[in-house]
Amino acid sequence: MSAPDGSPVGAERTIGQLFASATAEMSALVHDEIALAKAQLKQDVKRGATSGGAFSMAGAVLLFSLPMLNFALAYGIRTWSDWNLAICFLLSFAANVLVAVVLALIGVVFAKKAKKSKGRQKVAASMKETAGVLQKAKPHPRPELAQDRVPEAIEAVARSSS
Repeated sequence: MSAPDGSPVGAERTIGQLFASATAEMSALVHDEIALAKAQLKQDVKRGATSGGAFSMAGAVLLFSLPMLNFALAYGIRTWSDWNLAICFLLSFAANVLVAVVLALIGVVFAKKAKKSKGRQKVAASMKETAGVLQKAKPHPRPELAQDRVPEAIEAVARSSS
């Protein structure tokens, strides 16, 4: 059995060797974490794009069905009230304007909440700070693990980083 740097276990290693080994492991860990974050971000973007596309299609279907709703509402008002058809269509238009104003107000509230959120900026600042600290350390290649000991998850992260 041997240590990651190839020296036998139990053998005395110098502080330089220990520091080099620790630096290499820390650098490799940071690179693996960055690769994992990239993979997760890519997956989140793909899910977000699919979700956005589905919502866009739903909005288009709803938009094209609104004229039918307006006609139905106007003729329904006419049936129940015996008012002039033009007034019924104006009432239908007023109902649409009211719904649009309410939706715009909801949009403004959520836009203000999204603008106040600083989650992404905090993550980016933290990653820049970590990269700045580790930029001075020279990375050393990690010793290869036996092929039967390499988990599939590590291989997937390694493939995503290249």
